[in-house]
Amino acid sequence: MHAIVTVVGKDRVGIIADVCGLLAAQQVNVLDISQTVMQDYFTMIMTVDVAAAALPFAELVKLLEEEGAAKGLTIRAQREDIFDAMHRI
Repeated sequence: MHAIVTVVGKDRVGIIADVCGLLAAQQVNVLDISQTVMQDYFTMIMTVDVAAAALPFAELVKLLEEEGAAKGLTIRAQREDIFDAMHRI
């Protein structure tokens, strides 16, 4: 299953490494990544494969939110099919 992960936070060194480290520790594979800095804010969207994740998806979502908050980031994960349905025009 694929998921969309979004990350927003004040720009600083190491955000991509932090998020990718969290994902790798849970056996989540990054398939595509796009990031930019808008003014002083870092934004990133990733497509990831969670098929081999070490945690059930709901627990992974919670972990990313909690770890993100501890690092001053907002990290959200959503199943790709739900994300697509919500953003279809």
